[in-house]
Amino acid sequence: MPATHRLSATPETIRWGTFDASYKPLIEVESGDLVILECVSGGPEVMPDPASGLKVPAHLAAIHASNPPRLGPHILTGPVAVKGAMPGDVLRVDIEKIELGCDWGFCGFRPLGGTLPEDFPYKRMLHIPVDREKRTGHVPVGPGVTLPLSPFFGVMGVAPPAEWGAISTKEPRAHGGNLDNKEIGEGATLFLPVHAPGALFSAGDGHGVQGDGEVCINALEMCLTGHFRLTVEKGMDLKYPRAETATHFISMGMHEDLDEAMKRALREMIGFITSRTNLSAADAYQFCSLAVDFHVTQTVNGEKGVHGLLKKGLLF
Repeated sequence: MPATHRLSATPETIRWGTFDASYKPLIEVESGDLVILECVSGGPEVMPDPASGLKVPAHLAAIHASNPPRLGPHILTGPVAVKGAMPGDVLRVDIEKIELGCDWGFCGFRPLGGTLPEDFPYKRMLHIPVDREKRTGHVPVGPGVTLPLSPFFGVMGVAPPAEWGAISTKEPRAHGGNLDNKEIGEGATLFLPVHAPGALFSAGDGHGVQGDGEVCINALEMCLTGHFRLTVEKGMDLKYPRAETATHFISMGMHEDLDEAMKRALREMIGFITSRTNLSAADAYQFCSLAVDFHVTQTVNGEKGVHGLLKKGLLF
């Protein structure tokens, strides 16, 4: 029977802003096991004023007090090794459940960041109360807007190739990482090509809700706990992240040039279609123009993102 493992977010179980194939795994699990990762978000500089009544969770405060080294912006829990995973394999990540981990989140922008830094050359931060029972967030803009939450993890990834060394969590790449894809929430499956023995999966950057584009830098950044079933897939021949939901197959493309990100997402979808059907590449290209929706995932991570959505049942 598959086992269940849990990792709390502590100074000993997190990495702040880095992926690295040299990191030793915190635990090693069997393929098919369920791993529950408690994840936290935000540095001391973005915490709410105590006078607001919004409380910083004790485990997040403990991480701040430990002053861990920081490279990129995200606090990740992990890595977790999966027995039998080797370079060339694929790690299947089934996101079985996402729990809200806090009663608030934040969304902000700052000089030199975001999609319109020339229009907003200053700093602004919103702290957004969350009703965990109703799963809503109240945005304090104008008269106030209440949004239904749709939580997901902005960062889910495996170790990058060893020759990359330590890399920032900011840029999404072939190992996954800061995908910021709101489609990959509870009930979705993410497929990641494995680059290091054990795969070394980590997650973080919890988002309560996000619009495609994530234009100002942040979504609703908040603490989340994810239930991830990790399974090694052999012989899948995957070079780039891919995902699926109950209704759609999802291709992805990342590049600093949004046009190139679009081309990568399109090529990935064409390759996926031709691998599952007897359609030619030309057939698939035209089919994508007729029936696949391509969305801008995010425009704020250096490597911009595009994802393609193929509705299930149209071809297979």
